[in-house]
Amino acid sequence: MKSERQDLRARTREYALRIIRLYESLPKSGAVHVISHQLLRSGTSVGAHYSESCRAKSKADFISKIEGSLQELEEGIYWMELLIQAE
Repeated sequence: MKSERQDLRARTREYALRIIRLYESLPKSGAVHVISHQLLRSGTSVGAHYSESCRAKSKADFISKIEGSLQELEEGIYWMELLIQAE
């Protein structure tokens, strides 16, 4: 179980780093900047929520924190799709 936890911790960190690199590569003006900033916030929150879940006080607390992480992932998908569709 601990190796799975470390793997997910590493994967969420890598996801955040990739989001940061994407953010840095995008224009810093207009709607793209607003959308990319939202993506940056949600993309870097995934790992933070996961880290919090590892310190949950109960099963219900763990579920709540993991759901927060999943919500941030879904939000990131939304912002990425919007960037792609807006070209």
